[in-house]
Amino acid sequence: MLCQQSFKGAPELRISLLVSQLCVRLVLGTMKLFVYLVLLSLLCASADMSPILEGGRFAWDAARGKLLLPWACLPGALSPSTGAWDMFRAYKDMREANYIGADKYFHARGNYDAAQRGPGGAWAAKVISDARERWQGGVSGRGAEDTRADQEANEWGRNGGDPNRYRPAGLPSKY
Repeated sequence: MLCQQSFKGAPELRISLLVSQLCVRLVLGTMKLFVYLVLLSLLCASADMSPILEGGRFAWDAARGKLLLPWACLPGALSPSTGAWDMFRAYKDMREANYIGADKYFHARGNYDAAQRGPGGAWAAKVISDARERWQGGVSGRGAEDTRADQEANEWGRNGGDPNRYRPAGLPSKY
């Protein structure tokens, strides 16, 4: 009751408190997920140490990032890039550029950048790309040919191919 009375007339404080609580829950939940991924990779690995190290590196590449850092909820906080973040950045750039014929370039670039993070980044890129194409194939109605071409660009970038292969002439150098 005392808390409710003290927050009356101060909706900004209530919103701030709710956002802080949400950030703490996200951080703790993501930390738990990361711990589970590491433990699962240890459980699935053999007695040889190299698979354990590779499993831990894989989980780290796939899951590290903003939500795992306790200070990520602070305004202006910096965080290491992740495969998922690279994919989001490419998508955001594609939407911002709004350039006809640049779709495949941004597909290849997002997958390329994510795969450069390591096997976990490549895995994140594959999962995100496949999910997006499955969803887009059912919703957009652009057909199997467009989905196949997108997946070709995704795979090209994920396998280390130069995304500029798909870069359309005239796309601003910012991208």
